[in-house]
Amino acid sequence: MLEEIIKTTVKPGYGEITEKKSKFIAHTKPVKSDEEAKAFIDEIKKKYYDARHNVFAYQIGEKNELKRFSDDGEPQGTAGMPVLSVLTSEDIKNTAIVVTRYFGGILLGTGGLVRAYTAAAKAGLENAGICQIGLYKKYVVECDYTQSGKIQYEIAKGEYFAENTEFTDKVTYTLYIENSRAELFEALITEITSGSVKAQLKDTLRGACTNEGFKLYD
Repeated sequence: MLEEIIKTTVKPGYGEITEKKSKFIAHTKPVKSDEEAKAFIDEIKKKYYDARHNVFAYQIGEKNELKRFSDDGEPQGTAGMPVLSVLTSEDIKNTAIVVTRYFGGILLGTGGLVRAYTAAAKAGLENAGICQIGLYKKYVVECDYTQSGKIQYEIAKGEYFAENTEFTDKVTYTLYIENSRAELFEALITEITSGSVKAQLKDTLRGACTNEGFKLYD
């Protein structure tokens, strides 16, 4: 069963901090597979080929089924796990983080490394566009032109996201509705058309309201 709401990143992010002359550069990216995550990590490693360390962490899946991290030469437990903990503490799914370190000549100690990698990872996520993605029902409503006015009015005033309206011998609306409000929508369409029109459920998908409007996610 799909979780009602999940948190994930919607775009790449970047953050940078300096700790005792060591520079920590964080890059984040939405990923949907192990292959995507590895390709992203390789890309960052090539970009910062001269860095002392390229630490990474990612988790993928509805239930975070896949988790990976690497200290990349830092003392065990001081780098990769703290970066992963930034994702797990907020339960941010389908996201990879790579933190690149340029050594500044001053040792930070285990506690200092943990704090620095944690802070860098958080800085990278701040610009990544974290959002909550919920479940939405996709409906098709087909009606006569005489009924379309009432239905159009309800769609316009409700928090529904229209994908398409097709005008042929009938009017066909395709729209998305939050999972929690789906049954109310079905009942509303039945009520305002006296039972002559039914909202046809086609699919259940993930979506979110972003600054660019409503967006579907695979």
